Amino acid sequence: MPSNLHENSIAIENTQIIREIFGDFDENINIIREELGVDIHIRNGDIQLYGEDIAVDLGKKLIYNLIEIIKKQKKLDKQDLRYSIQLLLNGKEEYVKELLKEVVCVTASGKSIKPKTIGQKRYLDAIKKNDIVFCIGPAGTGKTYLAMAMAVQALKNKEVNRLILTRPAVEAGESLGFLPGDLQEKVDPYLRPIYDALFDILGAESYTRYIEKGLIEVAPLAYMRGRTLDSSYIILDEAQNTTNEQMKMFLTRLGFGSKAIITGDITQIDLSKGKESGLKTITKILDNVKGIDFIYLSKHDIVRHPLVQRIIEAYDKYESK
Repeated sequence: MPSNLHENSIAIENTQIIREIFGDFDENINIIREELGVDIHIRNGDIQLYGEDIAVDLGKKLIYNLIEIIKKQKKLDKQDLRYSIQLLLNGKEEYVKELLKEVVCVTASGKSIKPKTIGQKRYLDAIKKNDIVFCIGPAGTGKTYLAMAMAVQALKNKEVNRLILTRPAVEAGESLGFLPGDLQEKVDPYLRPIYDALFDILGAESYTRYIEKGLIEVAPLAYMRGRTLDSSYIILDEAQNTTNEQMKMFLTRLGFGSKAIITGDITQIDLSKGKESGLKTITKILDNVKGIDFIYLSKHDIVRHPLVQRIIEAYDKYESK
């Protein structure tokens, strides 16, 4: 064996863990080989690593981290694998165990909702410590979904009396009168992503019960005007499409015992020409105000299909030119 090549083995008695590490048709192993340059095989029931010294050492650390993930989650998905590799290459593999510790809530289908990236963990910590949190980042980083999971859990724990979810109906210019149907029919198309996430977290039965009892309210931003929202968990989604006036109106609705989470992506502003985004402006106005935190997520926090991250990278390159 050449002097710069190294071989190491890891004994794993649980065949289910080995199956999860390798993936269907060895697809996980192919990802590891491509990213770390280490060959991995099964020999006499052990996982065998072969390659250059550094690659084998990284591969061994990764396998131990993957074992921890599988023991905790019973499975290994591609996003967990790729992010574990990313942390390892950045010398931050110790964060894998930190991410595994925290479960926000469990959905009706039994899926655990938890932070999958360091950025998401920082986001959840900020929500716990502050009454107003702004989360700014690209699509697929879990901005709204994690906020809603935290809100639902707070409602279940009786920390708040109700959950209010809102977003600006920009396509209708916040003037919904010309649309056909009653109020609900008019706003449903703009609020559908929020309903879908709620349905996923709560399940059909709980979702219907909470809505009917008025414990959860979903409404366009225009209908927040003139209200004071006490003992509420309020989430403003798609906040990049608020004007400065709308943002000020929303933030001044906050009452006693309430918490507000504002999410948005300042690269996807749909406001008409000449209108400034309230989300972009507020980062300058409320910077360093006590009780308010700004969390910025990046392409590294994307938990959708890997292609989403590549698409965002391609757009960043194009726009930087």
